[in-house]
Amino acid sequence: MSEDFNSETPVIKNTDVTDLATVVQQENTSFDDLELSKELLQGVSDLGFKYCTPIQAAILPYSLRGQDAIGKAQTGTGKTAAFLITIFDDLLRHPIREERFLGEPRALVIAPTRELVMQIESDAAGLARHTGIKVVSLIGGADYQKQLNQIGKTLVDLVVATPGRLIDFITRKDLFLDRVEILVLDEADRMLDLGFIPQVKRIIRSTPRKDFRQTLLFSATFNRDILNLANQWTVEPVTIDVKPEDVATRSVDQKVYLVSSEERYRLLSNLVKSPDVISVIVFANRRDQVRRLFERLKNNGFSCGMLSGELSQSKRTSTLKKFKEGRIKILVATDVAGRGIHVDGVTHVVNYNLPEDPEDYVHRIGRTGRAGATGTSISFASEDDAFLLPDLEKLLGEKISCSHPPSDLLN
Repeated sequence: MSEDFNSETPVIKNTDVTDLATVVQQENTSFDDLELSKELLQGVSDLGFKYCTPIQAAILPYSLRGQDAIGKAQTGTGKTAAFLITIFDDLLRHPIREERFLGEPRALVIAPTRELVMQIESDAAGLARHTGIKVVSLIGGADYQKQLNQIGKTLVDLVVATPGRLIDFITRKDLFLDRVEILVLDEADRMLDLGFIPQVKRIIRSTPRKDFRQTLLFSATFNRDILNLANQWTVEPVTIDVKPEDVATRSVDQKVYLVSSEERYRLLSNLVKSPDVISVIVFANRRDQVRRLFERLKNNGFSCGMLSGELSQSKRTSTLKKFKEGRIKILVATDVAGRGIHVDGVTHVVNYNLPEDPEDYVHRIGRTGRAGATGTSISFASEDDAFLLPDLEKLLGEKISCSHPPSDLLN
């Protein structure tokens, strides 16, 4: 590891859970200070970004030099821009002079859900608008031939994909990963939870050896399984840890209402009628709960949509588009579907059920309070899930205020 790296940024060669350091915000770390290629810096500027988020300020000085990195960070911390900036700057600074072939991307991002892949592709399009870099997304549930046409008609620089659809392309020999220079694994913990790791391992075996590529891995949690995988796939990575409580409490007013199971729906229906509730995402733990809640809201005349894995990709895309455009006020979602929801202007998040995994709580409330705005999260806790609160408080490092809802919300 080069000795001229800034020693104030935490660097850990042996990635052990007990050794993880915490990154503190570096005040006024400007993108101008990173000496990015001018075309990329123009894209950053066009998006209104001037100063780095904590994870960007910590990781970019290393990743821009080609070093492997492991980042512990939730959605909403700026990690997507961190790895996209790394990819684009490297591709621009090291153009390939020799002949290239179709279906051979130079960079690959693997993400667990369709919505997240689509969001990454959207972010990539904005950052790369002045670069000439070609980005393609590959997701299951969408037309294979249309995706194949994107790859088969022009040289592709970056592919963003879900594991299953990527395996399809590799198996059919429509995509070759032996020229991949940068590999990004986003939300590795979620890929582990969803059982994608065998597929991911197969995909990685199709890329160059780890000492012949740069690898960036991001995860909301650093459990033993994640660290073992990181050690298999990276070489002397810098390890960055952004505390979840910084993300959760910075711009979101958190409330927990103690209610009975029978009072949940009445409380929700009165809440969403409040004049300050302009755009709201309601999270439930299971697909069947999401479906029943959506149908009940719809039957009661509310403008709502639902996002869950049981819907076709076209339906999920259409619903999310309507929500972003304000044609739908209420979006009912599962955690998996909700991971890819990056919508500015969401005023409220409601946890109809407390999540069983405390990390999902941070992901959920991160859907509001985005882009400099403030937001409100309201969680319902009753006799069947209030026992989950101590684990949430332990993760956040603070007590969560619990109260009974105002009486007018239960009328």
